[in-house]
Amino acid sequence: MTENVDTAPERPTVLDRVLGRIEWAGNKLPHPVLLFVSLFALVAVLSSVLGALGTTVTIPGAHQTKTVQGMLTADGVVWLLQNLVENFAGFPPFATVIMLIMAVGLAERSGLLEVAVRATLARVPRAVLPYALAIVACQAHMMSDVANIVIPPLAALAFKAAGRHPVAGLLGGVACVGAGYSAGFTVGSLDALLIGITQKSVAVLPGTSGIEVNLLANYFFTAVSSIVLGLLGGFLISRVLEPRLGAYQEQDGEPEQVGISAEQRRGLRVTSAVLAVYVATVLTAWLWPGSPLRGPGGSLVPSPVLSGIVTLIFVAFLIAGLTYGIVSGTVRSAQDAVTMSTEAVKSMAGYVVLVFVAAQVIALFNWSNLGIVLAVRGAALLKSVGLTGFGVIALFVVLTALLSLFIVSGSALWSLLAPVFVPAFMLLGMSPALSQAAFRVGDSAMHIVTPMNPYLLLALAMLRGYEPEARFGTMISRLSIFVLPFLVVWLLLLALFYTLGLPLGPGSGIHLH
Repeated sequence: MTENVDTAPERPTVLDRVLGRIEWAGNKLPHPVLLFVSLFALVAVLSSVLGALGTTVTIPGAHQTKTVQGMLTADGVVWLLQNLVENFAGFPPFATVIMLIMAVGLAERSGLLEVAVRATLARVPRAVLPYALAIVACQAHMMSDVANIVIPPLAALAFKAAGRHPVAGLLGGVACVGAGYSAGFTVGSLDALLIGITQKSVAVLPGTSGIEVNLLANYFFTAVSSIVLGLLGGFLISRVLEPRLGAYQEQDGEPEQVGISAEQRRGLRVTSAVLAVYVATVLTAWLWPGSPLRGPGGSLVPSPVLSGIVTLIFVAFLIAGLTYGIVSGTVRSAQDAVTMSTEAVKSMAGYVVLVFVAAQVIALFNWSNLGIVLAVRGAALLKSVGLTGFGVIALFVVLTALLSLFIVSGSALWSLLAPVFVPAFMLLGMSPALSQAAFRVGDSAMHIVTPMNPYLLLALAMLRGYEPEARFGTMISRLSIFVLPFLVVWLLLLALFYTLGLPLGPGSGIHLH
């Protein structure tokens, strides 16, 4: 006798319907490159219309009047012909990001970064494991997008080996990598990417050539954030997520190992020692009285160390990747190292194409003076409604969070927002570093619940290794418990920095002086 099986589809929940709407709307968006092409066309038309109308704006405090220049004019065509290549080649984040990717890619492909994560999680006591995982995951941007592939499955294995629910480790890793992606006391290509766009957006306003935003502009804020969010993430994993999962029933064929081999452990020890010597050498050379690495009058901030921090970080990753690779045997020749760096740069091909178009859009904003008009008029509007303090920063964080549901590329979203909001907030007396810090807060948390994030599909595949019947909506509902706490706590932390006037990074305050 055949058993009757109810094959009726499950009724979609409210969450399923909301996510379906987000996915539908996101799918209607063009590719980021096409999005920027469309934006370039929009700016070209709008600048030409406003230019024909003789639109002008006076820069507050600068006693300068700027007139909108139209792209669809003879002058506009000549400008584009003469500057198309320069706009691309001179785009600040481009060379910096590619340079860091060469070194970080070597460290990643030699196995150093994955082994470092394994070594960290393998020895952590059971009770501390959720917090260690969350803190490690909040440094993930150093590993770039590969963190979404490496950390969650390793976390699941570490939890299982410690007698905890592996799904809590898996989803906790997904949540903290995504929602805390812009935090960290480590520095990587993300910092270079954001700071370059920020610096280019500062130039929208005239008379800002002396305002520089260095790579560590948000370092104090992101370093503290990684600890605070790590503790918060650990609490949510341990006290909210894991208890809701119930008892775990082990599946056949699951991987068992999370530790590292003797060769890998030796490679880590030697690499740590070499890096310690390198860091000590740089610090000694910087702090030594009369050192050429000090700034004017012997100052530490500003100084050549800060202005050259990209080079120092590049060398650090290069040394670390080569040392680990040679000691562990993953790098056996110079050709191996070159190949690893080359492969890392190849993975950035899509970014190069995006940068080419984004650079033209930002350059057009600057040349046409449309960016200045939007910034000045926008700042005046905010003043007229009384939004001149932290309230406007909070609204910007919310706007960024909502937009990140549909535009998951941080570089694409910041390239869209920065040319308008960085100068607008500067006119309100806020530093570019503050604008960038606010963007970091808003851009991260929503990534773990948007169907537009391709790594969520990978996470679902990993989850089904432990729960074969798991659905996308179920996974998102579990991840959603991290969104609001991360967003609120991180925003409150930024409010604390703002209220106390704490520096966001070396030489980077809250207000514009």
